[in-house]
Amino acid sequence: MSTNADTATGDRPAAIAAAMRAVPDSDILSFLYLESRLADEGRYSEWESLWADDAEYRVPMNPDDDPRTSLAYINDNRRRIKSRVAQLNTGNRHSQVPPSHLRRLLSNSEVVGTTADTVTVESNFALFEYRVRQRVWAGRVVHTVRRADADGELWLVRKIVHLIDASGPVDTLAFLI
Repeated sequence: MSTNADTATGDRPAAIAAAMRAVPDSDILSFLYLESRLADEGRYSEWESLWADDAEYRVPMNPDDDPRTSLAYINDNRRRIKSRVAQLNTGNRHSQVPPSHLRRLLSNSEVVGTTADTVTVESNFALFEYRVRQRVWAGRVVHTVRRADADGELWLVRKIVHLIDASGPVDTLAFLI
């Protein structure tokens, strides 16, 4: 048995033991799957309705970027999310003619933080986009979900998408990633 202070049981580090206990609740995972499906199906108004008033939707250029001082591919608050959805709903976005066909997969989801009313879940994702040609987008996505009341109503507070190729040339992100 190790005497390391970070050891929880046997030779397993405390962080690993905690991660193994931190499986997202099925309602949280279902919510994240719904968010993905609505985006994939172009159901933008329904997708927008999942967001809390204090929302943050960000796709940084580098994982450690400070959103207050660094440029990002997407750095939206709730008002900008509403504007983005309004543009997508017009069907007149040149960069989406013809519209992209999308399907995304979420996997390896882990709870990485909790408060009294929020759960933060990190997942790997792969997004398959077909518009003229097929592209694959991949990375790690961080969702923070708030449980608003005793009824268990869920709201998306934060979504941060870390693309694996974000520091290189990135094609136009004219859809919901």
